[in-house]
Amino acid sequence: MVENKVALVTGAGSGVGRSVSLALMRAGWTVVLVGRREGVLEETLGMAGRSAGDSLVLAGDVSDPASVEEIFRRVEAECGRLDLLFNNAGTFAKTATIDEIPVDTWSEVVGVNLTGAFLCARAAFALMRRQVPRGGRIINNGSISATTPRPGSAPYTATKHAIAGLTKTIALDGRPFDIACGQIDIGNAASDMTEQMAKGILQPNGQTAPEPVMDVSHVADAILHMASLPLEANVLFMTVMATKMPFVGRG
Repeated sequence: MVENKVALVTGAGSGVGRSVSLALMRAGWTVVLVGRREGVLEETLGMAGRSAGDSLVLAGDVSDPASVEEIFRRVEAECGRLDLLFNNAGTFAKTATIDEIPVDTWSEVVGVNLTGAFLCARAAFALMRRQVPRGGRIINNGSISATTPRPGSAPYTATKHAIAGLTKTIALDGRPFDIACGQIDIGNAASDMTEQMAKGILQPNGQTAPEPVMDVSHVADAILHMASLPLEANVLFMTVMATKMPFVGRG
């Protein structure tokens, strides 16, 4: 039984990552906040106040193998173990048909959304496998795009489909080592990344229309539930979405 649990959240400087980090700290977790910009990570830590405890900021680039290796080296050295990885860091690309998407844009989105998730999961898995007591939980941030894409979103959608496959294989690989892996698919959580949805976003019928959004705190609540389960139980996939968004059926 681990009393002081340690979580690592990527993309912890804003949006979903910030909300989840704050919720975990307020629930008593030590949280390692990871992202490219140290300043916004420090802001997240400051917002936690006394709840921050022994939490720490580690700036780095999840798409860079050397950076990820250094982040997890420090986690092991300074925290001693890791009980939860929330693989959250991600990026969008400008809406465009596939022939209008530069190869560099494709590579950037794949690098962050997919390679970054792989690198962090790989390092977390290795640490969880060797620590005592062993085991832990990895939660990947998927998207409703993991099953239902938006028009003009080839790089983002392809990575989120791939994340679903990554989640399933990690869940299988983790069984002998008490490592659980699940995925949360989020639809229209209000954040800087989804600000455009409230103004109007391209629909499959070619129209541009505003879409309902939900408060990001509901995502944090869902992650807390997933993280609170014993390792013998796992939420493999969860969809949390704005109730009235055009996703199910014809909307």
